[in-house]
Amino acid sequence: MKEIEQLLEFVVEVEKLKAVLRKTRPVGLERRENSAEHSWHVCLTALMFREYANEPVDIDRVIRMLLIHDLGEIDAGDKIIYASETAEQKAAEAAGVQRVLALLPNGRGEELFALWQEFEAGETAESRYARAIDRVPPLLHNLRGGGHAWKENNIPKEKVFALNSRIGDGSRELWQVIEEKLQGAVASGLLE
Repeated sequence: MKEIEQLLEFVVEVEKLKAVLRKTRPVGLERRENSAEHSWHVCLTALMFREYANEPVDIDRVIRMLLIHDLGEIDAGDKIIYASETAEQKAAEAAGVQRVLALLPNGRGEELFALWQEFEAGETAESRYARAIDRVPPLLHNLRGGGHAWKENNIPKEKVFALNSRIGDGSRELWQVIEEKLQGAVASGLLE
């Protein structure tokens, strides 16, 4: 019974991810996306594009990575990706992930924290694919939403292309299509 109680506490704690607002708006909506919605969206996206991964991937492992990859935002908050790749932000996220996963019983949190670290390192086929897919929905939000987050945060096209080129590390075919869409955004003045 104690294990069930601990699992219930974890379930309540991770629900706080619904209150973490991101910098992009879902397509067709005026409100900000929350991090829980993002986690669901990237999981479904990963499932749909798995045959376009550069290497064979264990999709269950990818989905588990994507479900936990933003848990640290409960404590650290969300920062736009173009400003979040700092040692301080990564340390705050790691501490948050460790705190949340420590609620789990019987060492379950250790296994999940190792999975989070694998995602962050981006050195395995699964983590490269997961990191690639993690970039897709925010790009689509901007491409379909007037470049709102790029404009509001003064993100230049060079940063958008440089950071998002990692999509090609997980799926060259997907990056080719996304890159064309980004070039179209530049040509139309959506991305400067």
